Amino acid sequence: MSVFKNVIVYRIESTWSQSLDQVEAGLATQRFVPCSPSQERSAGWVEPRGQEHGPLAESVAGQWLLEFMIESKTLPASVVRRKVDERAAQIEATTGRKPGKKEKKELKEDVTHELLPLAFTRHARVAVWIDPASHRLVVNSSNAARADEVVTSLVKSLDGFAVALVNSQVEPAAAMAEWLSSQEPPAGFTIDRECELKATDESKAVVRYAKHALDIEEVRQHIAAGKRPTRLAMTWDDRVSFELTEGLQIRKIVFLEGTLDDAPAGGKEDNFDADAAIATGELGQLVPELLEALGGEMKLGAAPVDAAPAASKPKAALPAEEEALADDSAPF
Repeated sequence: MSVFKNVIVYRIESTWSQSLDQVEAGLATQRFVPCSPSQERSAGWVEPRGQEHGPLAESVAGQWLLEFMIESKTLPASVVRRKVDERAAQIEATTGRKPGKKEKKELKEDVTHELLPLAFTRHARVAVWIDPASHRLVVNSSNAARADEVVTSLVKSLDGFAVALVNSQVEPAAAMAEWLSSQEPPAGFTIDRECELKATDESKAVVRYAKHALDIEEVRQHIAAGKRPTRLAMTWDDRVSFELTEGLQIRKIVFLEGTLDDAPAGGKEDNFDADAAIATGELGQLVPELLEALGGEMKLGAAPVDAAPAASKPKAALPAEEEALADDSAPF
């Protein structure tokens, strides 16, 4: 198992309660099926240990681990366009007329369908963690559209399942600005050497610091001039380094002090339980302390500015944005 690298955190509504067996049965209704030769995309749940016909929901130290798979076929746009142009030219040569917009669209669909069996296939695996005791859902992705797709599949799969993005009482940008200006991070946290500041006026000017001390007057002047921190590198308890974003995402997570080295030697399968226990154990402490540093968690039902709507059973599935399926989210 690869540990969590970039996470989006959700609060599960307290009314939801299912056993691990019920979750397993629900996920089976949305099990991943590979693309057929003429199918462009497929998504669903796979075995987190990577063992064929194994459980879709694993329990490690009371934490439930899942994995979502996305398969996508990609055709070079230039190849499709060339084929469409060739067929349009043939039609014009044969009939003496140029194909219209609607006909060219149909030609494109035909060409795409014919070429899909030869298309390059990409896979993305998204690790998912449900903390049933704390009613917390963690999706291992920095891509909001991909996380929405995972949440939508859970909503469809699990009866009564509903979540909302975790929000804090204090906006992360405001808190980060205060920490940088005062050079007084919250207890248990330290400020590292990377951040991004963005102007809120029409200029949208951006200042980025990488591997650079942030306890300098220049940073304070930028903040005083109205630039807001959009991301800030921090370390928690000398155990986990990460980057906090203005949208309350936790990115670039690195477990320090050899925490992952404590796992026994062996292959991916051998280390699954140890890696899962370490990752969920550390993040299970980091997330509540980070929220406390941001004034506490906003209760479900409240409506802070820019809060994302909760996903609930009656809602339609959220469409996934078209994207290159690079593995920005670490799989199990």
